[in-house]
Amino acid sequence: MSLEFTLSHAAPAVVETPLLAVILPQDPAMDSWLQPLDTSLHGALARTLARRDFRGGRDETLLLVGGDTGIQRLLLVGRGAGPMTRTAIRRASAVAARQAVRLGTGALAVCAPDITAEAAEGVCTGAAAGAWSYPDLQTPPAEKDRRQPLSRVSAVLPDHETMRAAFAAGVAVAHGQALAKRLGMMPGNVCTPDTFADVGRDLAARHGMTCTVLGRDEMAALGMGSFLSVAQGTPEEPRLVRLDYRGGAPDAPPVVLVGKGLCFDTGGISLKPAADMEWMKYDMSGAGGVLGAMEALGRLRLPLNVTGLIGATTNMPSGTAVKPGDVVRASNGKTIEIINTDAEGRLVLADLLVYAAQMAPALVVDAATLTGAIVIGLGHHAVGVFGSDDAATSEVLAAGTRAGEPGWALPLWDEYKEQIKSDVADLRNTGGRSAGSITAAMFLREFAAGYPWVHLDIAGTAYSQADLGWIPKGPTGTPVGTFVEILRGRVGR
Repeated sequence: MSLEFTLSHAAPAVVETPLLAVILPQDPAMDSWLQPLDTSLHGALARTLARRDFRGGRDETLLLVGGDTGIQRLLLVGRGAGPMTRTAIRRASAVAARQAVRLGTGALAVCAPDITAEAAEGVCTGAAAGAWSYPDLQTPPAEKDRRQPLSRVSAVLPDHETMRAAFAAGVAVAHGQALAKRLGMMPGNVCTPDTFADVGRDLAARHGMTCTVLGRDEMAALGMGSFLSVAQGTPEEPRLVRLDYRGGAPDAPPVVLVGKGLCFDTGGISLKPAADMEWMKYDMSGAGGVLGAMEALGRLRLPLNVTGLIGATTNMPSGTAVKPGDVVRASNGKTIEIINTDAEGRLVLADLLVYAAQMAPALVVDAATLTGAIVIGLGHHAVGVFGSDDAATSEVLAAGTRAGEPGWALPLWDEYKEQIKSDVADLRNTGGRSAGSITAAMFLREFAAGYPWVHLDIAGTAYSQADLGWIPKGPTGTPVGTFVEILRGRVGR
């Protein structure tokens, strides 16, 4: 990420910046905190608020022009009537960054009256989200049409140790989300299984982790017939990427983060419809989320042991592709009847979840753009959450709320298992249309034995096909925030 973050403890009124964003609640009034800013603007702020030209509604903005030096522009950004939270500040900061990009100011300073340390993290994550773009494959516009990109963000915060820690955490998560989003935005011919291996090795080198990469032969030796059945239709080498971070005691069991990394999903022989298939480059968002979380973890240096596992391949139709009706064997010995080759993510995750058991983990959390059914059930506002352990599920739900990636728990009742029974194998890889997200999670549970496990279905939240106002269409960064909050919540346990 090219965005540079700095921390300032200066009074907002004396900040030298081409654009100062002030995040205000609904129906703001002049007070002692705003008075110095109003003085620097020769009373323009007081007149604006008195006339109610700006009312502080969520995402509302109003631009005031300052002088040639000091605060050259003042942007009022509303956070709405709700409480000051990290999520509210993140959204408002993202709105400010998008305005800075449109104006071409190059730099942005962000402040808010009475900001808390918990909310302050949102300044960095929000600015990064609003400023984020992926111009790598586009021809730059003519020089006369270019605007200066946003390259510097200053968080103007009180001079307290808690604020410095919040700033550092916000920067770490922002870098992690930027990595996940960049991987998501890459086309399927650019982001390949080898890309995940390369990024894993880079993370390991920069942050003192250990990276292990397995290919087709190594996975075959481990009996990963479920994973490899998805990869048998493509000439690209599948990759299992393992990243080990050891910040805790040598004998402390790790938290294991698992991600589905389908670099592109055509559906295989059960081919998807052509319309909107290009969005299936985002079928690797779970894997991107794991790498993003490991990037943030490497910057935070948390005193934990954490392992990231990624299963990366491409689901393609070909003369060698797995077919409906085929039976494959997973690494725990269970046989699986392939009913629909487009239910491939669970086949990849199955062997990863079995592989995770060898680490005697304290907790395993997987994330995957697994089912279209979760979009039907929860839309684009909530992550589907399923778990084998009530305490672990509650922990993950709380982490998602703190991160601004809220989830909703769905049941894993034994009655649903009837839908994935097979006449010729131990399991079917799909249970039909009804309760599709639940039966997919039930399938995964068959391979998540011996440890607390939680599954995140992020099919509705990992990317957006429409501009959301505060962030552009495309990747959202989910589930990086949730993963990081799970890890931060375990420090000291």
